[in-house]
Amino acid sequence: MTQTRASGRKKGTQRGSRPQSRGSIKLTGRGAVVALFAACFLSLLFAAWTGWSVFADVTFVMTCGVITCYTRVSGLRAVVVCPPLAFFAGSVLAQVLTAPDTFSAAEGILVTLGSSALWLFTGTALAVAIALGRGYRPKVPEIPQLSNLREALREVWPSRSERADRWVRRR
Repeated sequence: MTQTRASGRKKGTQRGSRPQSRGSIKLTGRGAVVALFAACFLSLLFAAWTGWSVFADVTFVMTCGVITCYTRVSGLRAVVVCPPLAFFAGSVLAQVLTAPDTFSAAEGILVTLGSSALWLFTGTALAVAIALGRGYRPKVPEIPQLSNLREALREVWPSRSERADRWVRRR
């Protein structure tokens, strides 16, 4: 079998382990938040004009999944946190634009959030599940008071072998 090498490459060099396709889209965390807000706002505006509230809810859940899939791993923290806030902001803006007065806008915001609570939970849970599957691991801050908890518990509670020795010595 004859091997040929490409004219632009040196012998022994290898390409990267994972080639990136030119058509793939990767969003930053901020871009994903803006896209989620835009989708929520437009779907809520459409739902307010047509009366199809389920359209806004389904669009929210779908957008949560799509946005989480297309966001860089470094930006997943913002995507995991922001879905309820983006929906709330979109709801406020859509109600302010479509309601005749302030009281109707406040009532519409509360009714929208109340009737969409299950969808909000589902979309947020979907975003968290996809983010964890893509490699997002939240950084838990270390609490200095609890860092030596295991050692402190060993001093207070003896191990099983020490308890057995105490039992034998008492007899």
